[in-house]
Order: sequence, then structure tokens, then C-alpha cells
Amino acid sequence: MSASNPLPAFILAAGRGERLRPWTDTVPKPLLAVQGRPLIEWHLAALARDGVRRVVINTAWLAGQFPARLGDGRRWGLDLRYSDEQAAYGGALETAGGLATAWPLIDAPACWLLAGDAWVPGFRFDPARAEAFLASGDLAWLWMVPNPGHRPRGDFLLDAAGRLRHLPAEGGLPPGAEARTYSTLALLRPALVEGLAPGQRAPLKPWLDRAIDAGRLGGLRLDGPWVDVGTAERWQALG
Repeated sequence: MSASNPLPAFILAAGRGERLRPWTDTVPKPLLAVQGRPLIEWHLAALARDGVRRVVINTAWLAGQFPARLGDGRRWGLDLRYSDEQAAYGGALETAGGLATAWPLIDAPACWLLAGDAWVPGFRFDPARAEAFLASGDLAWLWMVPNPGHRPRGDFLLDAAGRLRHLPAEGGLPPGAEARTYSTLALLRPALVEGLAPGQRAPLKPWLDRAIDAGRLGGLRLDGPWVDVGTAERWQALG
């Protein structure tokens, strides 16, 4: 790892994409085209542009289509590796399980995390931001977007100091805090999912809650273009 490109990336691409059937019956969601190229290729081009060199992709549903389409990453100047959860464990392991399982391939003190089915054309994988995260004591930094229509309450509170906190069960928000939605873009350390064994299926939310309780979860605002391509309507609106 060089000082200018300190961290690899992990792309989540193992999901079934139920809400995008019938298209995802034959094509994994991250390989669906947006504006002429697969969603995941937008990520790969952006990562290469910003100096990331190693990228790990977890796969499960129609896993063989990813290496067939993307190869070893050479066309982007990337070292592309695959964590095939279907072949090794019989199915997708969810986000935390996928992270814990893939970390030997990620092989770094921290990584960028991104979802293969998000469209974020303006996001920069800033090496200085990665260096700042490495110098922090946090387990993860999450990029938080304004709450979309399909998630009006949001996921966490982001306070004025850039710390993430639990949403209140009811009532108003504390002064200086706003409810926002997790964009699925993050920087994180393997200690975030410490205790999970390779192949263990686990969602990420409980581990983020644990990091909040420890005071070790930071948040950053993301106000540029962002779409969670989770439904046919959102996908088709992108063209």
C-alpha cells in the first residue's frame, strides 16, 4: 500500500435483487446497465481514478457472471478479487458476514466499503480522507445522505461534531443533530465486525449500533447525486 493510495475497497454484490425481478433472474443487480454500463463498473472506474488499486467483490447470486464480465480488473488498472459466498458457504452472508469472510482477501488495516447497487457518480475516494480515518480511533465512518422518500425516518442521527447516534424512539431531535440515511459508502476497520467467523451470516446494523455505543462511529454528509437502485422505478429513472 502506498501513502497516496492507502486502502483497498470492498464492493457488496452478493444479493438476490428480489425487487428488480424479472431482470435479476438472469443478471445480478450490480451488472444491470445504467447509462450504458453496468452499475458496478461506475464504481470500478471511480476507484481506479482515485488511486485505489485492490478491490474485492463479494458474490453469491449468479456469481460466475462477475468474473466473466469484469475479469481480473486489469482494464481499469485494478487488482480485482472475488469472495464467492455461494461456492464456499451456499449463499449470501449479508454485509457483516461478507466483510468478516472477505478480510483475508482485503488484507489491509481498513477499507472502503460500497454497495454494488448504489449509483453515486460524483463520489471521490479521497486518499486524504482515508489517511485521516486511519489516524482516528473510530471503527467506521459512514457517508450519510438526506432521507429519501422510501426511508423518511433515516437510519441514524448525525450530530454537529460528525458523530453518529441512535435515532430516538419518539419525539424531536436533539439540538444540532439531523436524521440521515446511510448511503452504503463507508471507511471501516476489521475490528468493526470482530467476533464474526468466516462464513457466519450477519447483517451490519447491530455492529454499527455497537460502535455507536462505544463512541467510535463517525459520519460525513453526502449531498450529491445518490440513488439506491433497489426497485425497477429507480433503476429505469436513471436511464
